[in-house]
Amino acid sequence: MKGAEPFGDQVPMPTQRGFVIPFTSWVGFAASMKEFYGQPLHYLTNVQMKKFDQMRLGADNEDVPLDNIIDPGKAEATIWIIEEVHMCTLSHHYITRLWLADPMYHRHVDAIFPEPLNSSK
Repeated sequence: MKGAEPFGDQVPMPTQRGFVIPFTSWVGFAASMKEFYGQPLHYLTNVQMKKFDQMRLGADNEDVPLDNIIDPGKAEATIWIIEEVHMCTLSHHYITRLWLADPMYHRHVDAIFPEPLNSSK
């Protein structure tokens, strides 16, 4: 990916950011980011976005679009920071244990994956 820095020695993190899109949920915003940048998000980043949305249930501002509550740039930066933490620090043993405990884990695993940074074509 052009204009990207690798993290976790695998997936590049975009360095040229700044698109602004309306968003009503964390899951929707993460999906829009994935589509815009053409790269997947880590399994646990997807799970975290779902948890963020669940935390809003019952809140006084539950029906208010998130982009009216949180600046889109800050929301995007938050997702990239969470992504970087997951990509750089999690053990594959930990992920395996999570997947074994959750037979529906594939709901949170992205179907796309970018070409490796050091691919020899």
